Amino acid sequence: MNIRGGNMTENKRKTTTSTAVKRRYNQKTYTVISASLPKELAAAFKAKCAAENVSQAHVIKKAVERFLAE
Repeated sequence: MNIRGGNMTENKRKTTTSTAVKRRYNQKTYTVISASLPKELAAAFKAKCAAENVSQAHVIKKAVERFLAE
């Protein structure tokens, strides 16, 4: 038993292997693009994404797709 009263198998397992695999996959599959925005603009963007329950990455990806389709 551990300090919390359960046995060790009931607690979350360490997932360093899974994390490493996901990190390698993401590095192979994706490219990170960053932008510096004024703090007010970034805060408004984050707030609207949260209010609409949409990921920031999704909004940016759609904007890039629209731009490339022009």
